[in-house]
Amino acid sequence: MRTLLEISRELAALAQAGSAYTKDPFDAERFARLREIAGELLQVSSPVADFAWPAELGYATPKVDVRAVVFRGDEVLLVREASSGLWTLPGGWADVNLSPAENVEKECREESGYEVKARAITAVLDRDRAGYPRNAHAIYKIFILCDLLGGEARTSIESTAVAFFPVTDLPGLDPHRATAGDIRQAWEFAQAPGPIVFN
Repeated sequence: MRTLLEISRELAALAQAGSAYTKDPFDAERFARLREIAGELLQVSSPVADFAWPAELGYATPKVDVRAVVFRGDEVLLVREASSGLWTLPGGWADVNLSPAENVEKECREESGYEVKARAITAVLDRDRAGYPRNAHAIYKIFILCDLLGGEARTSIESTAVAFFPVTDLPGLDPHRATAGDIRQAWEFAQAPGPIVFN
């Protein structure tokens, strides 16, 4: 059985698509109201009493989260998130006008101080189906194996510490951003990667 979040998310997506493509002003009002109802559904079961789906243009698609997986020997680069105090792979929302490779290289540089070169995608996951805690938005997570080029550890507004940890001895990870399983999968890929095609 589908969850209330999944139903609300689909209703909001249908309302957004309808608003984007309708030519009828009355239907436009109906789609706007449908979006409001989708938000009201989540108010019933959420501690956020005033939740509303944001008004966006065009067809609704999943958001994209990119994560840099950088190994140095048998250690992996992690940053401590300022927002949670827990560790994760450098990364975040993909910015427009940048490729996945450019996005992950930028995120790694900004959050850790290290310069990297994206080499291969190790996994593309649907956040919900991969067992991550629920989020209002549908999200795809892209894990990208990167080669370490240089730089030095440097924190940012988003990170309070930067360090390499043994793959077999990871600190407390932020469950919303990356899991030990994601890191292990990338490690296994790095040991015997398949064909690499990336730009």
